[in-house]
Amino acid sequence: MRHGMRGGGRGFGYGFGGRHGRGDDDGRGRRRRMFDSGELRLVLLKLIADEPRHGYDLIRQIEELTGGAYAPSPGVIYPTLTLLGDMGLIEAADSDGAKKLFAITAAGQAELDANKDAVEALIARLAEVGDERQRTDSASVRRAMGNLRAVLMNRLGDRDLDEPTLHAVVALIDEAAQKIERL
Repeated sequence: MRHGMRGGGRGFGYGFGGRHGRGDDDGRGRRRRMFDSGELRLVLLKLIADEPRHGYDLIRQIEELTGGAYAPSPGVIYPTLTLLGDMGLIEAADSDGAKKLFAITAAGQAELDANKDAVEALIARLAEVGDERQRTDSASVRRAMGNLRAVLMNRLGDRDLDEPTLHAVVALIDEAAQKIERL
Protein backbone atom coordinates (compact mmCIF):
# COMPACT_ATOMS: atom_id res chain seq x y z
CA MET A 1 0.00 0.00 0.00
CA ARG A 2 2.24 2.70 -1.31
CA HIS A 3 1.38 6.25 -0.23
CA GLY A 4 -2.01 5.36 1.14
CA MET A 5 -3.35 3.67 -1.98
CA ARG A 6 -5.84 1.21 -0.60
CA GLY A 7 -6.30 -2.12 -2.29
CA GLY A 8 -3.40 -1.50 -4.66
CA GLY A 9 -5.25 1.30 -6.38
CA ARG A 10 -8.40 -0.82 -6.65
CA GLY A 11 -7.76 -2.10 -10.11
CA PHE A 12 -7.76 0.82 -12.50
CA GLY A 13 -4.44 2.62 -11.93
CA TYR A 14 -5.69 5.59 -9.99
CA GLY A 15 -3.36 8.40 -9.23
CA PHE A 16 -2.44 11.34 -11.37
CA GLY A 17 -1.55 9.29 -14.43
CA GLY A 18 -3.06 8.76 -17.83
CA ARG A 19 -5.43 11.61 -18.55
CA HIS A 20 -4.15 13.48 -15.51
CA GLY A 21 -1.03 14.65 -17.30
CA ARG A 22 1.54 12.17 -16.04
CA GLY A 23 2.31 8.52 -16.69
CA ASP A 24 0.83 5.93 -14.36
CA ASP A 25 4.24 4.63 -13.35
CA ASP A 26 7.78 5.83 -13.03
CA GLY A 27 9.14 3.74 -15.91
CA ARG A 28 10.17 0.94 -13.55
CA GLY A 29 6.67 -0.44 -13.05
CA ARG A 30 6.02 1.45 -9.81
CA ARG A 31 3.09 3.80 -9.39
CA ARG A 32 3.97 7.48 -9.02
CA ARG A 33 3.16 9.38 -5.87
CA MET A 34 -0.23 11.01 -5.65
CA PHE A 35 1.41 14.35 -4.82
CA ASP A 36 4.71 15.83 -5.92
CA SER A 37 6.83 17.84 -3.54
CA GLY A 38 4.87 20.62 -1.87
CA GLU A 39 1.51 19.69 -3.41
CA LEU A 40 0.09 17.93 -0.34
CA ARG A 41 1.13 20.92 1.75
CA LEU A 42 -0.98 23.20 -0.47
CA VAL A 43 -3.98 20.86 -0.44
CA LEU A 44 -3.88 20.65 3.35
CA LEU A 45 -3.60 24.42 3.64
CA LYS A 46 -6.63 24.85 1.38
CA LEU A 47 -8.71 22.35 3.35
CA ILE A 48 -7.70 23.94 6.66
CA ALA A 49 -8.46 27.41 5.26
CA ASP A 50 -11.98 26.20 4.41
CA GLU A 51 -12.48 25.27 8.07
CA PRO A 52 -10.30 24.22 11.01
CA ARG A 53 -9.68 20.47 10.79
CA HIS A 54 -7.87 17.66 12.55
CA GLY A 55 -5.61 15.15 10.82
CA TYR A 56 -8.15 12.37 10.43
CA ASP A 57 -10.67 14.81 8.96
CA LEU A 58 -8.08 15.90 6.39
CA ILE A 59 -7.53 12.26 5.39
CA ARG A 60 -11.29 11.75 4.98
CA GLN A 61 -11.67 15.01 3.04
CA ILE A 62 -9.01 13.99 0.49
CA GLU A 63 -10.52 10.52 0.23
CA GLU A 64 -13.91 12.12 -0.41
CA LEU A 65 -12.50 14.45 -3.08
CA THR A 66 -11.07 11.42 -4.94
CA GLY A 67 -14.24 9.37 -4.63
CA GLY A 68 -12.44 6.90 -2.39
CA ALA A 69 -9.63 6.29 -4.91
CA TYR A 70 -6.94 7.69 -2.59
CA ALA A 71 -6.60 8.28 1.11
CA PRO A 72 -3.27 9.59 2.38
CA SER A 73 -1.83 7.69 5.30
CA PRO A 74 -1.40 9.24 8.74
CA GLY A 75 2.34 8.77 8.16
CA VAL A 76 2.13 11.32 5.36
CA ILE A 77 -0.45 13.70 6.85
CA TYR A 78 0.89 14.24 10.36
CA PRO A 79 4.50 15.04 9.40
CA THR A 80 3.16 17.49 6.81
CA LEU A 81 0.97 19.12 9.46
CA THR A 82 4.02 19.39 11.73
CA LEU A 83 5.97 21.01 8.89
CA LEU A 84 3.15 23.47 8.21
CA GLY A 85 3.10 24.35 11.91
CA ASP A 86 6.90 24.77 11.99
CA MET A 87 6.62 27.06 8.96
CA GLY A 88 4.01 29.17 10.80
CA LEU A 89 1.34 28.44 8.17
CA ILE A 90 -1.08 26.69 10.55
CA GLU A 91 -1.61 26.68 14.30
CA ALA A 92 -3.54 24.64 16.82
CA ALA A 93 -7.09 25.92 17.21
CA ASP A 94 -9.50 25.59 20.13
CA SER A 95 -10.90 22.09 20.21
CA ASP A 96 -13.69 20.40 22.14
CA GLY A 97 -12.15 16.93 22.19
CA ALA A 98 -8.80 15.23 22.33
CA LYS A 99 -8.16 15.74 18.62
CA LYS A 100 -6.06 18.78 17.80
CA LEU A 101 -7.75 21.12 15.33
CA PHE A 102 -5.58 23.12 13.00
CA ALA A 103 -6.41 26.59 11.70
CA ILE A 104 -4.67 28.61 9.01
CA THR A 105 -2.56 31.59 10.02
CA ALA A 106 -2.18 34.89 8.18
CA ALA A 107 1.09 33.57 6.73
CA GLY A 108 -0.71 30.41 5.63
CA GLN A 109 -3.41 32.45 3.90
CA ALA A 110 -0.72 34.51 2.17
CA GLU A 111 0.92 31.26 0.99
CA LEU A 112 -2.44 30.06 -0.37
CA ASP A 113 -3.07 33.38 -2.09
CA ALA A 114 0.40 33.28 -3.68
CA ASN A 115 -0.30 29.77 -5.02
CA LYS A 116 -3.98 30.23 -5.90
CA ASP A 117 -3.73 28.77 -9.43
CA ALA A 118 -1.72 25.75 -8.28
CA VAL A 119 -4.19 25.07 -5.45
CA GLU A 120 -7.17 25.28 -7.81
CA ALA A 121 -5.43 22.89 -10.23
CA LEU A 122 -4.67 20.42 -7.41
CA ILE A 123 -8.25 20.40 -6.15
CA ALA A 124 -9.48 19.96 -9.74
CA ARG A 125 -7.08 17.02 -10.23
CA LEU A 126 -8.37 15.35 -7.06
CA ALA A 127 -11.95 15.83 -8.24
CA GLU A 128 -11.02 14.41 -11.65
CA VAL A 129 -9.64 11.27 -9.99
CA GLY A 130 -12.98 10.93 -8.19
CA ASP A 131 -14.94 11.48 -11.40
CA GLU A 132 -12.83 8.92 -13.27
CA ARG A 133 -13.26 6.41 -10.49
CA GLN A 134 -17.02 6.87 -10.58
CA ARG A 135 -17.04 6.28 -14.34
CA THR A 136 -14.81 3.19 -14.25
CA ASP A 137 -15.37 1.55 -10.89
CA SER A 138 -18.83 0.07 -11.30
CA ALA A 139 -19.39 -3.39 -9.84
CA SER A 140 -20.59 -4.81 -13.15
CA VAL A 141 -17.40 -3.71 -14.96
CA ARG A 142 -15.24 -5.23 -12.21
CA ARG A 143 -17.25 -8.45 -12.36
CA ALA A 144 -16.94 -8.69 -16.14
CA MET A 145 -13.20 -8.00 -16.01
CA GLY A 146 -12.81 -10.65 -13.33
CA ASN A 147 -14.73 -13.14 -15.46
CA LEU A 148 -12.53 -12.38 -18.48
CA ARG A 149 -9.38 -12.76 -16.42
CA ALA A 150 -10.52 -16.09 -14.96
CA VAL A 151 -11.48 -17.48 -18.38
CA LEU A 152 -8.20 -16.32 -19.89
CA MET A 153 -6.10 -17.78 -17.10
CA ASN A 154 -8.01 -21.08 -17.34
CA ARG A 155 -7.91 -21.29 -21.15
CA LEU A 156 -4.34 -20.06 -21.56
CA GLY A 157 -3.25 -22.55 -18.92
CA ASP A 158 -4.36 -25.46 -21.10
CA ARG A 159 -1.40 -27.43 -22.33
CA ASP A 160 -3.38 -28.33 -25.47
CA LEU A 161 -3.69 -24.68 -26.57
CA ASP A 162 -2.45 -24.40 -30.14
CA GLU A 163 -1.18 -21.29 -31.88
CA PRO A 164 -4.31 -20.67 -34.03
CA THR A 165 -6.48 -20.76 -30.89
CA LEU A 166 -4.13 -18.36 -29.13
CA HIS A 167 -4.33 -15.96 -32.09
CA ALA A 168 -8.14 -16.25 -32.05
CA VAL A 169 -8.19 -15.31 -28.34
CA VAL A 170 -5.98 -12.29 -28.98
CA ALA A 171 -8.21 -11.22 -31.91
CA LEU A 172 -11.34 -11.45 -29.73
CA ILE A 173 -9.75 -9.33 -26.97
CA ASP A 174 -8.57 -6.74 -29.54
CA GLU A 175 -12.04 -6.67 -31.14
CA ALA A 176 -13.74 -6.15 -27.77
CA ALA A 177 -11.31 -3.33 -26.92
CA GLN A 178 -11.98 -1.61 -30.24
CA LYS A 179 -15.76 -1.89 -29.80
CA ILE A 180 -15.58 -0.44 -26.29
CA GLU A 181 -13.37 2.39 -27.52
CA ARG A 182 -15.98 3.30 -30.19
CA LEU A 183 -18.89 3.46 -27.70
